Amino acid sequence: MNNNIPKLATLTAGIALALSGTALAQTTLKVSHYLPPVHGIHTDFIVPWTEQITACTNGEVQFDIYPGGTQLGNVAKQQEQVVAGVVDIAHGLHGIPRGRFPRTSLIELPFMTRDAGAASETLWDMYPEDLAPEYRGLKVLALHAHNGGLVHTADKKVETMEDMQGLRLRTPSPAVSAMLTALGATPQGLPPGEVYENIQKHVIDGTVFPWDPVKSFGLNEVLNYHLEAGAYTVPFFFVMNQRKYDALPDNVQTCIDEASGDTLVAKFGDWWDTWDAAGRQEAEASGHVITELSDTERERWREALQPTINDYIEQTADQGVDNAREIYDRMLELLAEKQSR
Repeated sequence: MNNNIPKLATLTAGIALALSGTALAQTTLKVSHYLPPVHGIHTDFIVPWTEQITACTNGEVQFDIYPGGTQLGNVAKQQEQVVAGVVDIAHGLHGIPRGRFPRTSLIELPFMTRDAGAASETLWDMYPEDLAPEYRGLKVLALHAHNGGLVHTADKKVETMEDMQGLRLRTPSPAVSAMLTALGATPQGLPPGEVYENIQKHVIDGTVFPWDPVKSFGLNEVLNYHLEAGAYTVPFFFVMNQRKYDALPDNVQTCIDEASGDTLVAKFGDWWDTWDAAGRQEAEASGHVITELSDTERERWREALQPTINDYIEQTADQGVDNAREIYDRMLELLAEKQSR
C-alpha cells in the first residue's frame, strides 16, 4: 500500500493543477514566409523573434516555422493563409499578388528613398491613420522595406536609360513594373525563387533587387553586371491572424507586443545594411562589374519617370484610395525627415 502513495500524490497534484488552471497549456503557433532558411529574414529576424516570445512566456508558446520551399512557403499565399487561419503569422511581400495593398505600395514609386530604415519607420508611422484599412482581420506586427534596389543583368552592362531598352527584367510589383516600362525595359512578374532558373535559361535578361536576395537566391552565379541605381524600394508585411491574437492570454499578447511594433521596425535598417553588404561582397569576389548610376543620369531618370509617378497615383485614387496623393506626399515628407537625421 505504501508503494502507491507517491503515485497517488502525483496524480492528485496533477488533477489539482489542472482544475486550478495553473497547469502549463502549451500553444504552438505556425509562422510562414517565402524566403530560404539561409536568408537574414529567417536567421536574424523570424527565428530570434519566435525565441524571444517563447522565453518571455516561459515556454507557454512554441512556434513551427515554414520558410520558402515548404508547403506553406508560397510567396503569393502569405496574406490569404494568415487571414484564413491556415497559419497564425506570416511575413510576405506586398506586391504579390498584385493590387491588395494600394496605399502601402505607394512607397514603391521611383526615387522615394534608398534607405531601408527610413522607409520602414515611415510605413510604421503611417500605418495607424493612412494604411490600416488594408489590414482588416490582421494584427500588424511590423511593416518594413528594403534598401534601394539595383538593376542586375547577366550579359549587358547598364549605365544609361538607353541601355535599358528591351531588357526583360523581373519585377516585384505594379509600381516597379511601371517604372521599368517607362525606362524602356520589359517587366516580367516572377516570384523571387524563380529568377535564377529564368536567367539561366535566358528567359529574362536580369532582375531588380537589392543586394541581399542576389546572394540568398544564388544569383551571383548567373549575373555579371550590377547598376547601383537605388531607384525603388519594396515593402513587406509581418502580420498575425487577429482572431488568433485576441484568443491568446493577456501575458502572451504582451510578449508578442513587446517583441513587435516600434521595437522590431527599428531593427530593419541595420539588418538590411548587413544583408546587402554580404551580397555586394560576393559579387565583388566573383569579379562582377558594379556601376553607380551617375548624378546626371539619375536626374534624367527622375524627369522621365515623373509622368509615370503621376499616372500611378491617379490610378491608385481610381481604385478607391481617394487620398492617394496625400499619402504619397506624406511619405515623401516623413522620408525626408528621417533621412536627414
